[in-house]
This record gives sequence, C-alpha cells and structure tokens, in this order.
Amino acid sequence: MSLDALREALPAYAKDLSLNLSSLAGETLLTDQQKWGAFVASAHAVGTPAVVRNIEAAARAGGLTEDALTAAKGAAAIMGMNNVYYRALHLMKNREYATLPARLRMNLLANPGVEKVDFELWSTAVSAVNGCGMCLDAHEAELKKHGMPNTAIQAALRIAAVVNAVSRVIAGEAAAAA
Repeated sequence: MSLDALREALPAYAKDLSLNLSSLAGETLLTDQQKWGAFVASAHAVGTPAVVRNIEAAARAGGLTEDALTAAKGAAAIMGMNNVYYRALHLMKNREYATLPARLRMNLLANPGVEKVDFELWSTAVSAVNGCGMCLDAHEAELKKHGMPNTAIQAALRIAAVVNAVSRVIAGEAAAAA
C-alpha cells in the first residue's frame, strides 16, 4: 500500500490529482516529518479509509515515527473539534459567543508530542480541509512566529488540498461502484 496504489486507483478524470500527489511526495520545502505529517493529518481530517491506510503506509515508509504519526492524527482530531467551534463563532452574527470561554479540552495543543512548529503546520493543513478561516489565521500566525516561510506553509496547504480531493474522488468512486 502506498501513494502509488492511490494514484493507480484514481480514474482518468483525476489525472491532475495523481500528478499532484506524486509531486507533493517529493516536496522539499518541508522536512520529511512535516511533509508526511501533513499528509497523515489531512487524510485523517477527511477520513476516507483507503486513503488513510495508503497515506499512513507511505508516511511510515517515508520515515515518519510512530510519535509523529500519533501527533498528526491528534492534529486532525483536535482541529476536527476546534474548526467546527471556531468557524461557528466566526459565522454567527451574535458576537457574544466569541466572548464566552470555549470550555473545551485542548491539552494536546500545549504538548503535542512533536516540535510545536510541526504540529502547527499540520493544524493549518487540517484547518484548510475543514474550512476554518479563524483557525487558519491563528495557526499561520504561530508558524510565522517560528520563522516558517510562506512557501513552506503553502506546501502544507497544497498537500491538504490534494489529499482532500483524492479522498473525495476515491470515496465517490467507491460509492458509485457499490
């Protein structure tokens, strides 16, 4: 199981996705941990089983440690909650909700088990998948404090976009075949 298996599973109409998946696997603007963590976090954010399995296998083969794999999955989990909550606050006309304490446990943000910059990058990727502008701005600001260049942040966003699209095509094709 690998990215090649995902590429082969994509139909002809998704050739651009296949090519993008291949080029992003060779991305050099990010460390291998940052790159593969972004792949894993994005795959878990969408949750298409075949994509999750293949990307996790590719990430392990690419050298992602079990601790980093767990942290990337944690980024998808915590952002799955935060993106919904903070996107709702942003969208609601009643601004009073934004003044109330969230009262949601977010301990993982303080101690993610990997370098904070890597976790922030993965949280940014997941926030892009989940469409939370408020979270995107917050995580991008943290990345900038750590000196992360725009091109590296863009690389994580590109990974998120392609993994999201690949996941949706694979899920759609599976649904059509059922």
